[in-house]
Amino acid sequence: MLNAGLTTQLLLSLFRVKGIVHWGIAGNADEGLQIGDVTIPEHWAHLSLWNWQRYGDGPENELPLEAAGDYTRDLGFLNFSDYTAAGPSPNELNSIWFQPEEIFPVSGKPEQRQHAFWVPVSSRYFSLAEKLEGMELPACVNATTCLPRAPRVTRVRRGCSANVFLDNAAYRQFLRAKFGCTPVEMESAAVALVAHQHAVPFLTIRSLSDLAGGGSSLGNEAGEFLAIAAQNAVDVMLNFVPLLADGGAAHDAVAADM
Repeated sequence: MLNAGLTTQLLLSLFRVKGIVHWGIAGNADEGLQIGDVTIPEHWAHLSLWNWQRYGDGPENELPLEAAGDYTRDLGFLNFSDYTAAGPSPNELNSIWFQPEEIFPVSGKPEQRQHAFWVPVSSRYFSLAEKLEGMELPACVNATTCLPRAPRVTRVRRGCSANVFLDNAAYRQFLRAKFGCTPVEMESAAVALVAHQHAVPFLTIRSLSDLAGGGSSLGNEAGEFLAIAAQNAVDVMLNFVPLLADGGAAHDAVAADM
């Protein structure tokens, strides 16, 4: 996350960047999709900024510094005791409350923070990406190793990032149920937050390399199908970039709703 954000800021500071198309692979939180599918989310969120609640407090208790506007209970929480396995020791981890980022957009007032949780991609870029949804992608690594069906390109509502390599089915299912995440990875929300603050249009393309935590008919075979997932992300990106010329100098509506 840190490296992705710093690199994005450097690019915007040193070059006259008109737009950002970010791509790569990701874990999958939607069991309706498969390895090799390429997702294009409409919104991104950073999900590893937490307020970790002290043991004994509950959802009705105010968080530290909440009254000052530093933290909120609006976005929900994960209670660790909901995932406690039977045993002699109680769970004392309590809950983590998910928090929005503090941002200072170029269009904002100096020293007046705003908050951003779901960061929208460029509405124009997202609309153009619909043209890729019928794109043909390879399904086989070799003559004997193939996916159950040909991979698809699909636009989805939400992608989620954190400084966490997610290989846990319970947390994957929580993120899907709570936030509606499809791709889960470690970079894109940082790119989104920097681009959003500079009002630079952006889009992220993420090919699914595994079902995070396992459980699919393919197991967690990220290594076996990694080559297909990576190539699919590149192929979709290379087919998307020429579409940007179709709009000429059309105005790009960067969504203001955060």
